[in-house]
Amino acid sequence: MTTRARLPVGEEKVRAVRSMFDAIAPRYDLVNRLMTFRMDVGWRRRTVRRLGLRPRSLVVDLACGTGDLCRELQRSGLRPVGVDLSMGMLTAARTDAPLIQGDALRLPLPDRVADGVTCGFALRNLVDIGAFFTELARVVRPGGRIALLEVAEPPNPLLRAGHRIYFGRVVPRIGGLLSDADAYRYLPESVAYLPPTADLLGSLARAGFTNVRRELLSAGIAQLITATRTKAEWAA
Repeated sequence: MTTRARLPVGEEKVRAVRSMFDAIAPRYDLVNRLMTFRMDVGWRRRTVRRLGLRPRSLVVDLACGTGDLCRELQRSGLRPVGVDLSMGMLTAARTDAPLIQGDALRLPLPDRVADGVTCGFALRNLVDIGAFFTELARVVRPGGRIALLEVAEPPNPLLRAGHRIYFGRVVPRIGGLLSDADAYRYLPESVAYLPPTADLLGSLARAGFTNVRRELLSAGIAQLITATRTKAEWAA
């Protein structure tokens, strides 16, 4: 799909991401469990806990994929609605939550409809993270919560070096054996799309969120960003 020298941007990126996830959908869950040694299961559970919402709250799960977070939300007594760009992912989804095909930057949802939003491992796949945060501010009610799960690099130099070797060399081989090697080569390369942490959290605050927090998971190979929608109006 990509080379490190040239990651797609703009509409080319939208098409490439949609095509990639359509292709890997049938074995997406299997590869995720293997390459994370099932740590992704615990990460999703923590993501839902960090929302801190009351039972029956409506939560929109963006980039819902095959429905992992939707199922976890349901187990916690919440009401999820899944949205994903990839019809292949939605077709392979294993959840009875309502599912919508849509672009996370232009959600087919009313203003202030959601008590919360979750999103798993998709920030780096978006064309414009700032526009995404603005869209979250539009659909989340004042006082609502968001929890965004994403990959990260460990702060410890030795762990970071080992992490880069594993995700740069081992993961593409696992993906190639079970699914699509090009798609899983994209995983380590796509981290380049993420802005510096301070910029990322600052952009979220400017979009209309407070109590912005970043939590490193599993020695820093993943990160969880949480925030609360302010009561002020979003920017027009």
